[in-house]
Amino acid sequence: MKQREETMQTAAKAECGCCRHKHRENKEMRGLLNRLNRIEGQVRGVRAMVEEERYCVDILTQVMAIQAALNSFNKVLLSNHIKSCVLEDIQAGKEESLTELCETIQKLMK
Repeated sequence: MKQREETMQTAAKAECGCCRHKHRENKEMRGLLNRLNRIEGQVRGVRAMVEEERYCVDILTQVMAIQAALNSFNKVLLSNHIKSCVLEDIQAGKEESLTELCETIQKLMK
């Protein structure tokens, strides 16, 4: 019963346009998930460093590495988004996708 309710809620969200989805090919999906798994491991490592009372600069160095990894993830995801979602929207005459892209880039650059 609960699963049916969740399915209905998901369908309702899709109909209202508030929840969009993007099918990713296996290669792209694996690449993104591998990056996220590495980042997750780095975050767990920083947590362990804090618990072990490691030196602040050593922890900060690892946090900078996590930030760089997240930036790299964002670059790959943004590139894929432009080459697929944005291109498809423009070809379909949905130019509002460009506005969304510009807003997204501005947020990323903060």
